Amino acid sequence: MNDDTDDDTIRIGIVGLGGIARHHADHLKALTNDDDIAADLVGGMDIVGDARDAFEADYGVPTYEDAADLYETADAVIVTTPNRFHEEYVTSALEAGLDVLVEKPLAHTVESAERVAAAARDADGFCMVGFHHRFAPTVEVLKEQQARGRFGDVYHVEANYIRRRGVPGRGSWFTDSSVAGGGSLIDIGAHAIDLAMHMLDYPEVVEVTGETRSIFGGRDDYTYLHMWGKDSDGDFDVDDSAQAFVRFEDGQTLALETAWASNRPPTQTYVLQGTEAGATVDREAETLTVHEAQDVGGPHFSDSEITTREEPAHRKEQRAFIEAVARGEPPERNTVEQALTVQRIMGAIYESAERGEAVSLRDDRDQEPALTPSD
Repeated sequence: MNDDTDDDTIRIGIVGLGGIARHHADHLKALTNDDDIAADLVGGMDIVGDARDAFEADYGVPTYEDAADLYETADAVIVTTPNRFHEEYVTSALEAGLDVLVEKPLAHTVESAERVAAAARDADGFCMVGFHHRFAPTVEVLKEQQARGRFGDVYHVEANYIRRRGVPGRGSWFTDSSVAGGGSLIDIGAHAIDLAMHMLDYPEVVEVTGETRSIFGGRDDYTYLHMWGKDSDGDFDVDDSAQAFVRFEDGQTLALETAWASNRPPTQTYVLQGTEAGATVDREAETLTVHEAQDVGGPHFSDSEITTREEPAHRKEQRAFIEAVARGEPPERNTVEQALTVQRIMGAIYESAERGEAVSLRDDRDQEPALTPSD
């Protein structure tokens, strides 16, 4: 227990103390400066001693090698480990009675994600999944406009998350299928699928067709300007790009393109098509443009650019998580079941690429789990 923490203050621990953990810690520190957010970072956990020492020195909180020791000091945890270990720490934290925010994806395989979802259904606490792009101001404005009927019936979303050269550390766990579960599709494609599904209000998936490729990341002459991690001698046995088409129960569709590396300009754009209007969200530029056709005063097209206040999406996601912990109720968005749907779509894309044909996900609970590169 932290004797310096008020009874009403939510005690947060972080499991896995790499770069994304520090990102969360920095945003949590900024949030706790707000008068209406009562939360404290009380500790961290990592199996690597150097990571523990550095985190403890930089953030002034105790760190532990055993997650159980951290759980005893916390009300909730943020899990930021490599994908393969999400299941281990999410389920153990839920069993300890804690609420959990886990970074995307839910797990490294469909089977592991199923087990996490089952644990969450049986737990007293809840699990929220870190698809923070939903909390971008442009996306929140779009969803409110959608709720008010501006777009009519949304029938198609085009999701593009493409880097020109952006493999996040060749030879790191990101490029090792046994740890990550996949490459660009699992890493940034998960964000793209979730955000597109969010725009479509998470309809029931019917069929998935996809192709995955590994063209650039494993080449000795891979040329880049910047790399998030280090270029090392580890494995590169994952995809560096993927394309897919997803059909839903009521005729809605999703077209996906994602890539860590490509010979084209980078983009993070989402194009929504509705019966009354459409919209383009540019996540890189943080712009939202609404596309309409009207006959007021004469037939005409209009493209309305909506300007929003700049607010970090990760911080807004954390706020939603902490407020849910304080209420003792799971949040309504970023649910485990939605993340499981994303995982099934990604698994079906890998299976479709391997089989060279479309994969049905209708009543997929009665079918064999879709394949991933780590199976």
